Amino acid sequence: MRPTTAINHNVFDFQALLHPGTVFEHPKDVVAHPDLTLAEKRAILASWASDASAIASCPALRAPAGLKAPVSIDAILEALCDLDGGPRHPPGGKACRLRSTERAIAA
Repeated sequence: MRPTTAINHNVFDFQALLHPGTVFEHPKDVVAHPDLTLAEKRAILASWASDASAIASCPALRAPAGLKAPVSIDAILEALCDLDGGPRHPPGGKACRLRSTERAIAA
């Protein structure tokens, strides 16, 4: 991660706010940043995951503005799951219908 503030820590780099790809090199860097709130981390990762940053010929890769190398959507989604702190596939299984769909067809 590249530094975001000046030496005196009173001046924030607004370029970092507008283009987080110029500050963070990987989604894990966003998750690990101690000064960002959970909402700020989610906003940065969501902007990286958006279709606007998808590479046209390879939609599984994202290239946010200012990022040195493309990042896979899997890495971004994994970082978002890390923020949640829960399992990626929560227990509970597949949803089931309470009524048969065959009755609707017969009527």
